[in-house]
Amino acid sequence: MAQISVADLYKQIRSKLKLKWVAGESGSQKILNSGTVTKPSLALVGHLNFVHPNRVQVLGCAEMDYLASLSILALQQAVSNLFSTDLAMVVVANGEKVPPIMLEAAQQSQTPLFTTPMISPQLMELLSHYLAVATAETTSMHGVFMEVQGFGVLITGSAAIGKSELALELISRGHRLVADDIVDFYRTSPERIEGRCPELLQDFLEVRGLGILNIRALYGDNAVKPTKPLDMMIQLELADELKPQDLDRLSANRQTQRVLDVEISKVIIPIAAGRNIAVLVEAAVRNHMLLLRGVNATKQLTQRQKQIMLRESKLR
Repeated sequence: MAQISVADLYKQIRSKLKLKWVAGESGSQKILNSGTVTKPSLALVGHLNFVHPNRVQVLGCAEMDYLASLSILALQQAVSNLFSTDLAMVVVANGEKVPPIMLEAAQQSQTPLFTTPMISPQLMELLSHYLAVATAETTSMHGVFMEVQGFGVLITGSAAIGKSELALELISRGHRLVADDIVDFYRTSPERIEGRCPELLQDFLEVRGLGILNIRALYGDNAVKPTKPLDMMIQLELADELKPQDLDRLSANRQTQRVLDVEISKVIIPIAAGRNIAVLVEAAVRNHMLLLRGVNATKQLTQRQKQIMLRESKLR
């Protein structure tokens, strides 16, 4: 499981979530390792099992109204309950005013304390999303990641087999580049893998003989995409190096490959002189769409063959 410091998260989301850091700056290196964001209403009245360490705690109108209704001693106890565990950070939403005693508690416990004018439900939804991405399981893979027909397709193969040239042809046909050479994949849910381009390589494609190409500058903003879920993989193999038994002409059995413990559909395309690989990739993606809808051409052909054989046997 990946993790992120409070300081790094703040840099990424402060403008989007309108965050203001009001106390606890010394806790900037506290680590967040969960995408869970909670509202610790019960913790304020002493149920400390509802306060989770290394989590984000959001205080909305209900929590702040409750604190405002307390006597000074009760307020001190409630704030002490909240900051008694190792919180990663606390965010006061809805533009609520933070009591001085809470500012002091955040300073003493070295717990980063933020305020934002955003309403708490919206804040929690966005925070959960950003944290889920930041703390997701990750891996890096070699290949070219493209959006083809709306699907995220990772094109793999040995060096110099033609992955970048294929990507360039697909881009010229209206498809979009996500990443070339190295792709970072994140598991954002039990069945969803998201691929992104490392910041250094964004917009660039290396093509032998041409060097580094800036795809955004050459083809426009619509030719690139920052992220895309991984839907399928296409592996390029030299036809001469494939054994006959490795070629499944009917493709009766769908191949898959595990990426971050998620099964991803995989297609192997033999490379040979005269084959239009871009067209084959487009066809593979369209066929993948049909398979997701339950339309299997191999099964249709097999069933039709059986029906014809059965009909002919009855005529004899």
